[in-house]
Amino acid sequence: MKELLDTWHIHDRINQYLLNAIDENNFKDISASKGRNVWEQFAHIHNVRLMWLKAAAPELHATQIKIEKDLPMLKSTMAEMLKNSGEAIAQLLEKGFTEGKIKNFKPHPTAFLGYLISHESHHRGQVILALKQSGHPIDQKTGFGMWEWGIR
Repeated sequence: MKELLDTWHIHDRINQYLLNAIDENNFKDISASKGRNVWEQFAHIHNVRLMWLKAAAPELHATQIKIEKDLPMLKSTMAEMLKNSGEAIAQLLEKGFTEGKIKNFKPHPTAFLGYLISHESHHRGQVILALKQSGHPIDQKTGFGMWEWGIR
């Protein structure tokens, strides 16, 4: 179980690492195919976490705040909200690994971890694409750094 929880925490820190590398002035950047802007991609990650917490662990959901459209686009605010929802998800995962299930998710907790990482990684890719297509690509150090799981 420890390795699985460590995997979640590494993944969550990579989200923070990417967020930290983005200039707040670029939060409104959007890809050529439209969709969510950079800020909205991170908000979506957070809000989907909350959706799962509400469905699977309402007691953990109760302490969370949904990101609404009118929330000021401040990096510090997003970082704090992602930190809080990431920790709540870690608690849900720990409970799920102990009990052998995540309420309202099939087939098992390890698949839920895979689902979360896949979903959030997709949106990280959307963030990177939006920034690149808007003329604000992430720097090479950050691009390679997101793959350094051994030090994140």
